Amino acid sequence: MATPTINDLLPEPILSNIIASVSDVRSRNSVALVCKRWRLLERATRTTLTLRGNIRDLYFFMVPTCFRSVIHLDLSLISPWGHSLTTSSAASLTDPAIIAQYLLLAFPAVTSLTLYARDISTLQLLARLWPDLKQVKLVRWHQRPQLATAGEELNNLFQQCRSLCSLDLSSFYCWTDDVLLALQSNPLVSSNLTCLNLSNPSFSEGFKSDEIKEISKACPNLKEFRAVCMFDPRYIELVVGDEALVSIATNCPKLTILHLADTNALSNLRGDPENEGFTQEDARISVPTLIEVFSGLPLLEELVLDVCNNVRDSGPAFEGLNSKCPKLRHLKLGQFHGISMPVESTLDGIALCERLESLSIRNVGDLNDMGLIAIARGCCRLAKFEIQGCKKITMKGMRTFVHLLQRTLVEVKISCCKNLGASSSLKALEPIQSRIQRLHIDCVWDCNEEDLNKLDQGKMLNQSFGHTNYLRNDDCEYGGNSKRRKYLDDPNCSYASMDVNDNVYYKRGKNLYDLNCSYGEMDVNNNGYDNGNGFGEKTWDRLQSLSLWITVGQLLTPLVSAGLENCPNLEETRIKVEGDCREMSKPSERDFGLSILGNYQNLSKMHLDCGEITGYSQTAPSGQLDLSLWERFYLFGIGGLSLMELDYWLPQDRDVNHRSLSLPAAGLLQECYTLRKLFIHGTANEHFIMFLPRIPGLRDVQLREDYYPAPESDTSTEMRADSCCRFEAALNRRQVPD
Repeated sequence: MATPTINDLLPEPILSNIIASVSDVRSRNSVALVCKRWRLLERATRTTLTLRGNIRDLYFFMVPTCFRSVIHLDLSLISPWGHSLTTSSAASLTDPAIIAQYLLLAFPAVTSLTLYARDISTLQLLARLWPDLKQVKLVRWHQRPQLATAGEELNNLFQQCRSLCSLDLSSFYCWTDDVLLALQSNPLVSSNLTCLNLSNPSFSEGFKSDEIKEISKACPNLKEFRAVCMFDPRYIELVVGDEALVSIATNCPKLTILHLADTNALSNLRGDPENEGFTQEDARISVPTLIEVFSGLPLLEELVLDVCNNVRDSGPAFEGLNSKCPKLRHLKLGQFHGISMPVESTLDGIALCERLESLSIRNVGDLNDMGLIAIARGCCRLAKFEIQGCKKITMKGMRTFVHLLQRTLVEVKISCCKNLGASSSLKALEPIQSRIQRLHIDCVWDCNEEDLNKLDQGKMLNQSFGHTNYLRNDDCEYGGNSKRRKYLDDPNCSYASMDVNDNVYYKRGKNLYDLNCSYGEMDVNNNGYDNGNGFGEKTWDRLQSLSLWITVGQLLTPLVSAGLENCPNLEETRIKVEGDCREMSKPSERDFGLSILGNYQNLSKMHLDCGEITGYSQTAPSGQLDLSLWERFYLFGIGGLSLMELDYWLPQDRDVNHRSLSLPAAGLLQECYTLRKLFIHGTANEHFIMFLPRIPGLRDVQLREDYYPAPESDTSTEMRADSCCRFEAALNRRQVPD
C-alpha cells in the first residue's frame, strides 16, 4: 500500500488556503509543478500577475486564460518595452479592440491595473474594459504627447472608472496642470480617492502652493498622499509653505501617510560631505505651523518632509508629535535643524518620539554625537535608521547609537557623512553585525585599519559630554531607573561598556572604549577576541542586502579589508557609481574589482547602477576613455560571480541623451553563465544583444528605457521593435537546461 501524501490527506479547501497564502512568485511557480491538482489550485488562487510576453503574442491570441482570479494585473512590462498596445507594428495584424476583449475574458476580476500609457489610445482602449477598477498605476518615461486639452488622459480615465480610489502617477511623465484639472473636472472620483501618489521626478518644479491647496480640497478623503512640491523660497508666491501645509491638515484629516518632498530630494544624488548642512535660504515653514499640522493629523503613521531648505529650531515641533500622532511609526526629515539638542540628561525633539520604528534624517547641520545618542535613548524601538549629510557625526557617536539599539536595529544606511567612511562605518556597526540584515555605506576609503585601531586618548575619551543616563529613557521598556550610568567622565568606565544582558563591566580591557583595548577586541556579549586587523572573527551572520555608493574611478577592492570579509547569507548587492568620467584620466587598474564579491558565496542578485556616470559616447579626446571602455572597466570580472539576476543601468552621454550597450559590455555579460534574469536599463544594437542567448540558463531579458526622458526615436537600430522581437525569438528557441 502506497504511503499517503499531503496531497491525499488534505481536503481541497484547506490545501487551497495554504497555496493562496504563498506570495513569492517563484515559490508559486514551483507549487504549480508538483501535480495537476496543485497546478489548478495555484492558478485559481493567484491574485497578482505581471505579463512579460511580447505584444505580438497578444495579437496571436496567446493570452493566458487560466488566471481568472487575478485582481492585480501589470501590463507595464510587455515587450518591446515602452511600446503602445495599439500603435505597435503588430497592431495591424488584428483589431486592438478584439485583443482588449480577450484580456477581459482572461482576467474578468481585475480591480488593480498597472499600465504603460505612452499615448492616450492605450488608456482609452483598456480603461473601459474594467469600469470597476479601484487602483490604477500609470507608467510613462517617454515625453508627454501633444494633447487637445490639459488633463485629457486622466479625464478619460476618471470618466471610465468611477469607482477609482487609488491613483499612482509616480512614474508617469505628465504636467502638474494635467493632474489638477482632471481632479477638479471630476469631483465624484476625486472625493472617492483615498490614495494619491504624485511623487514624480518628471515634475521639474513640483506642485505649487495653490495647487496643493486645490488638490487637498478636491480629495478630502485621502488616507495616503505623496507629492513633489516647490519648497524653494525664491518663488515667493508659489512656494509651498505654512498655508499649504495647514490646508492639507484641514482638508484631509484622515491621512495616515503623508510624503512631501522637494524635486531635488527625489534625485537620490549624493551630496557634498563637506557641506555644513545649511542652505542659503530658509523654507517658508514655521514651528507653530508644524505643531498645528501634527495636531490636525491624529491618524498619521508615516511622515516624510524633505524640503531641501532650512527649517531652523524645529525641535519643539517634534516634541509633541508622540502625543499628537500616537500611531506614527515612520519618520523621514530633510533639512530640519535642531531636532535633537539635549542638555545633560534631558531629552528633547525627536528623542521624545519613543514609538518610532523607522527614522531617516538628511542634512541636519547641527546634529552632533550627543544629539544622536539622545535619539537612541528616546527612540528605543528603532528597527531602521538612515543618516545622510550630517557632518558632525563621528564613529564614536554612531557606535554608541548602534550599541544602545542593538536589540532592535536591523537596517542601517550611512551616507555622505564626512567622518563616516567605509571602514569607520563598519566599525561603528560592530555591536549589531550579528543582527543587521540590510546595510548601505559609502565606499569612501577613509583611512587604513591601523589608524582606526588606535584611539586618540585626547579626543576619544577626554571630551566631556556631561553626566547623563546614556542607556535608555526612563519610560522605555528596555531600560529602567536602576540602570543609570555616568559616562565619559569616569576614567574606568566607558559609555558603551554594557552587553546585551545589561551586565556592566568596569574592568580595564573589557570596555569597548578602554584605552588598552581596540574596537575589535570585544563582541556585543563582551567576549574578547582579536584577529590582528582590528575586526573580530564574528561574521555578519544575517546580512542579506548590501548597498554601496562609490565615486567614478574608485576601486571596489578594499571592501573586504574594510570589514566585510565574511557575509555568509548575503544574497543581494546594489552598487551605484556616480561621477563625470570626462574629467578623469585612464584608471590605473584594469578593472573596478567586482571579482572581490566572489567571497560572498550566496550572492545571486546584483543591481549595478552606472546611470549617473557621464562620459563620451563617441570618440573621446586624447588621453581619456569613451563610455565603452568605462563599461569594460566596471563589468570586468562579473562572469566570475554566480549571479542569477542582474539589473544593469548603462552610463550615459548627457549631451545627446544616449545610453547604449557597448560591444565590450555585451561580451562581458555573455560570460555570466549562471544568469536567469537580465534587465538592461538603456538601449542596445541588435548584433550586440544577440550575444546574450549564448548564456545557457538565461530565461528573461528586457531592455528598459526607464529614465527621463526616454528616447523617442523608435526607428533607430537600438530601439526598433522588430529587433527586439527577433532577439526574443532567438532566446525562446533555445532549450533551457532546467
